[in-house]
Amino acid sequence: MDVHAKLAEIRQLVEEARSMPMSASAVVNRAELLALIDELGGGLAAAFTDADRVVADRASVVDDGRREAEQILERARDEREAIISDTEVYRVAKHQADRLLEQAGTEADELRKETDEYVDSKLANFEITLEKTIDAVRRGRERLAGRTDMHGITDDEVSKIQLPEHLEGGS
Repeated sequence: MDVHAKLAEIRQLVEEARSMPMSASAVVNRAELLALIDELGGGLAAAFTDADRVVADRASVVDDGRREAEQILERARDEREAIISDTEVYRVAKHQADRLLEQAGTEADELRKETDEYVDSKLANFEITLEKTIDAVRRGRERLAGRTDMHGITDDEVSKIQLPEHLEGGS
């Protein structure tokens, strides 16, 4: 029922009522006016019931909205913490990876240096050994060459050979 329409009907009934001469009073059909007022009262009661239900629904909707907002905020906080945690884990992992790479590079440089020193040492020893071997081969060849050359030398020619001083007295 439309409350405004019932109020308009009551107003129209009063306006159309027969006026009392020389007074502001009017003659209104009591039963008709009371019936309209009862209808208006019933309509107002229904309207208030509806209003109470809307207010209760509004409170429920607001409470639901608050709960949902709190859940959204909680999820956002959790997600933020997860992102921060992931970011922190990434930062720590990156730092450790950088440190490990630097450490591996340093160890590789040290190992390379040690390896180079070891190989150089072995090559130096090998060079010395080769030089001694080459000298021994050269001396051996010279001895062989000296024997071959001495086959055709006479005793007289041997006596003319001058030996170094340190060899003269010992042989």
